[in-house]
Amino acid sequence: MAKKEFQAESKQLLDMMINSIYSQREVFLRELISNASDAIDKIYYKALTDDSLSFDQSNYYIKLATDKESRTLKVTDTGIGMSKEELEDNLGTIARSGSLAFKKENEKKDGHDIIGQFGVGFYSAFMVADVVTVISKEIGSEEAYKWESSGADGYTIEPYPKDEVGTEIILKVKENTEDEKYDSFLEEQELKEIIKKYSDFIRYPIKMDVSVTKPKEDDENEEEEYIEEQIINSMVPIWKKNKNELTTEDYDNFYMEKHYGYDKPLKHLHINVDGTVRYNAILYIPESLPYDYYSKEYEKGLELYSNGVLIMDKCADLLPDYFAFIKGMVDSEDLSLNISREMLQHNRQLKIIEKNIQKKIKNQLESLLKNEREKYETFYKSFGRQLKFGVYSDFGSNKDVLKDLLLFYSSKEKKMVTLEEYVSRMPEDQKYIYYASGESIERIEKLPQTEMVTDKGYEILFFTDEVDEFAIRMLMNYDGKEFKSVASGDLGIEEDENQDTEAEEHDHEEIFAYMKKALSDKVKDVRVSRRLKTHPVCFSSDGDVTVEMEKILNSMPDNQNIKADKVLEINTNHQLFQTLKEAYEKDNEKLDLYANLLYNQALLIEGLPLEDPVEFTNDMCKVMV
Repeated sequence: MAKKEFQAESKQLLDMMINSIYSQREVFLRELISNASDAIDKIYYKALTDDSLSFDQSNYYIKLATDKESRTLKVTDTGIGMSKEELEDNLGTIARSGSLAFKKENEKKDGHDIIGQFGVGFYSAFMVADVVTVISKEIGSEEAYKWESSGADGYTIEPYPKDEVGTEIILKVKENTEDEKYDSFLEEQELKEIIKKYSDFIRYPIKMDVSVTKPKEDDENEEEEYIEEQIINSMVPIWKKNKNELTTEDYDNFYMEKHYGYDKPLKHLHINVDGTVRYNAILYIPESLPYDYYSKEYEKGLELYSNGVLIMDKCADLLPDYFAFIKGMVDSEDLSLNISREMLQHNRQLKIIEKNIQKKIKNQLESLLKNEREKYETFYKSFGRQLKFGVYSDFGSNKDVLKDLLLFYSSKEKKMVTLEEYVSRMPEDQKYIYYASGESIERIEKLPQTEMVTDKGYEILFFTDEVDEFAIRMLMNYDGKEFKSVASGDLGIEEDENQDTEAEEHDHEEIFAYMKKALSDKVKDVRVSRRLKTHPVCFSSDGDVTVEMEKILNSMPDNQNIKADKVLEINTNHQLFQTLKEAYEKDNEKLDLYANLLYNQALLIEGLPLEDPVEFTNDMCKVMV
């Protein structure tokens, strides 16, 4: 029997297909099962126009069988089969697809679709097999044929006895190497896992003979092992079922089965879209933060299916970064796949799906915020930081999408509030949305800078995440109201108070000028405080960088030593100021000491490190003796 050469361009093309196109060897099984499903679909199509054929889906299946001794894996289907000519055309010509030709001849009917398109999936079998044998009998034919190949050297075709219509693909699995354990593709458990991962929702049963145990009939304390034929795949995906038939428990079980998380999801979305790009999706809002969520190791993305066949484990293009916490899957019939069926040929369809999904997620979060506030706050505790990063990133291009989803702790309400809720409570004379930044709510409540704003009866938002101020700077305003830090040089509170302060500054100009000179370049200025009521001293900041932002920026790995323009504010109504006046009049050296002590006190209030702790303790001792 003469060996025939492949009609496609030689060994290099086949080598590329089996060594470069596919990222993981296990996908060979996905490809063979998809081809087997196509073969059964073709009978269904023929039955639609051929009265001599009937299609009872219960008669059709795909079966896997292994023989470890002979190192063979067999994939059998009860599909349409192939004639000798089709074996020549479909398998003898690399990248020629019988499924694609059939698909072009038969428009999609009654919800079925042919999975295969490119004709290279079959050749992925050579990634794991030294020899591939195909035995096939076409429907309506008395003859069966065997096609066999060891790779790029060519193939043979000869008549072969076979009673049933359909196709058997037999792989002679390679021997193990140092890098690859090919034995795993002969293991029952491994095959089951691959089927569940990639082909769980193929519409026909995928069968295997599996080992099971049961108690012995004569002794229930002992078990015996026997072989049982089982259906491995689920067949009907949950996203194809009617929503009315499904319960929350069904969705939660799917979440657990797919290992989307170890928690229980807060909410699910079941989406069916029949538009420019048709797709189904089941999405989940998790309750708990994955341990690696804010690390480089975390990968966002949804599972992407094409006609029920898994194409990608994590398709990042389906989610914007600010919704990276969403788990779930998308299945579409309209995707343009490349020849490996692992990546997309064009991403136009993905962009349409992503845009639609983004709207659905936002609507769901808004509904949760409005109708199930407690659940939303649970979600926000885990993922609120991600939303704020979304406001800040990409130069604020997503701020309008996310601003109404933000929550901050309120000084008045003593709970988390939205920006809309804050603005709705603002008195008529309040010009700004005031905020204070710090490491914790408890620490912010003690900040001296909050005194004046609190005395005016204004609400303050507490910023405790490092991204908060950066996000708000990008947001700039909400409903026309600008944001103002309580540590800002100008609080915008009543001009008459400012006039009083300006008068005091003039009266004490010489003292403050002296203290500024004593502190050298540590501060931009020393001023009368407009905000302090009971505390003696605090920092305010001029310019865009606040003291809290300085702390955050300088804690980053690429520390650029960015400094806020610090202003040392002195409460002239505090009894300590009398001590400063006396020192200025009688003992400038003592005023130098006091200036440094007040500066270091302000550093400690802000949670900033002392520049020279030893000097500070020595200064304290000088005051005490």
